[in-house]
Amino acid sequence: MVSQGFGFICLFCVFFLCITDYLIEGLVHLRIDPIHATCRHSGSRFIPAFSLQLKAVLGLWRSADAVCFDVDSTVCLDEGIDELAEFCGAGKAVAEWTAKAMGGSVPFEEALAARLSLFKPSLSQVQDFLEKRPPKISPGMDELVKKLKAKNTNVYLISGGFRQMINPVASILGIPPENIFANQLLFGSLGEFLGFDANEPTSRSGGKGTAVQQIRKVHGYKALVMIGDGATDLEARKPGGANLFICYAGVQLRETVAAKADWLVFSFADLIISLEYFLIFWI
Repeated sequence: MVSQGFGFICLFCVFFLCITDYLIEGLVHLRIDPIHATCRHSGSRFIPAFSLQLKAVLGLWRSADAVCFDVDSTVCLDEGIDELAEFCGAGKAVAEWTAKAMGGSVPFEEALAARLSLFKPSLSQVQDFLEKRPPKISPGMDELVKKLKAKNTNVYLISGGFRQMINPVASILGIPPENIFANQLLFGSLGEFLGFDANEPTSRSGGKGTAVQQIRKVHGYKALVMIGDGATDLEARKPGGANLFICYAGVQLRETVAAKADWLVFSFADLIISLEYFLIFWI
């Protein structure tokens, strides 16, 4: 009995050390900007000095009653408008505009209009694209959404992309249509391209912040988190908007955005494990 008990204790210690090492590896990307924690930059990783503020940020992540995700290069592995443009024969030129928009060097509405004018997709082209190129969901995204739902955390998709292309993504992840904030392509009676709905908040710079503010106002969320990779996602952290901005760099690392994020992660596994083990190892 004594040897069995000792063996169990050893096994538990090994498990504890393995999980702790994994957790710390995931959390070294954390950057606590509002509290001005001391950080050093090593390659493409932001490594903070561990402190009580770290626990505060992790606590906010765990207690969030709503989490909003960007879609392109976050929930999905690609930029939807770039993929559609490539499918329609204008990929390179459109991708250059996308880089400008996500880096924050041009107003989003200007970049959106410019990209669409380069290839003017018809309704039949969009439908053909969706049939031949189904969404590529980022690794771990499905599990993360399930974990959040299990905690009764509401999940939203907030995107500068188009509803026609985001609806299939939401369906895969089990996110209801009313939890989608995105742009809308407009077509004529013959399916010809007419433009996009400029009344959608996500069709212009600062739109994601406006969408998050609307969500909080309607539902009264106390803690809301925004996760994304671009400058438009960072804008969601305005007064009355997101309490926490997590920069997801698993697809694209945009240094100017990462530098202003509260938390920089390269894998959704980091977020999943922090949900599961925070209480054990950090309280």
